[in-house]
Amino acid sequence: MSRTLRVVTAVARELWLPVLLVAAWWWLSAGSTSLYWPPLAEITDRFVDLWFFEHLVEDALPSVIRLVSGFGIGFAVAVVLGLALGSVPALEDATRPLVEFMRALPSVALLPIMMLLLGTDDDMKVITIAFVSTWPILLNTVEGVRSVDPVLHQVAAGYRLSAWHRIRHLVVPAAMPQIFAGARVALSMSVVAMVLTEMVGSPGGLGYFVLDSQRTFDIVAMWTGLIVLGLIGYAANKTFGLVEARVLAWHRGSTKQKEDQR
Repeated sequence: MSRTLRVVTAVARELWLPVLLVAAWWWLSAGSTSLYWPPLAEITDRFVDLWFFEHLVEDALPSVIRLVSGFGIGFAVAVVLGLALGSVPALEDATRPLVEFMRALPSVALLPIMMLLLGTDDDMKVITIAFVSTWPILLNTVEGVRSVDPVLHQVAAGYRLSAWHRIRHLVVPAAMPQIFAGARVALSMSVVAMVLTEMVGSPGGLGYFVLDSQRTFDIVAMWTGLIVLGLIGYAANKTFGLVEARVLAWHRGSTKQKEDQR
């Protein structure tokens, strides 16, 4: 099978159900007169008017920047802390109750505290996203570090590798699959945190746009905002998947080779 045909087949497998659902939505809502269930054709027309390109720059782009910034900060902090805690079992055991406590706090409950401490501007939104995204990555990083094969540590000790080289060439690659597993969970949580912070924070962003449209009974505009949120979530997940596939190409190859040997 040629590469082009494989790509077309993969795209068809992924999109046939969404296309079918959109077609059903278009047909079922065609004659709707409900304020809360407007025809999809009307939503589509308004979508073009709103998001190409005024609100795309004013609302969607700032939301994406906050999402990327918060998730990036959370990822970096979580990986560094996870490597430290996973490498020192006594330290990990001592901090585990605190980590589990912080992980269990829902982002909604944190918003009043974040607003009191940081205000309602972008700093609050980015830091809240970073805080929410940290814990799944941190816990998975710790587990990834602790699951490194002891034989590999013995080999590294035999070659007298420094602590830095052990972390860089042994621990990080071995823990990377679990780090990315935690990051995928954290990404979806970050999107939720982004929307919530924009709904209660200063004006601007997709969350505020959706809430303001609902408050002013501009239901068609609200639907367009929800569609944009879904598209951003889908694009973020696909982008993350591409990065993950590239970074973990060696892991997928070794796993496939083991399966073939069986």
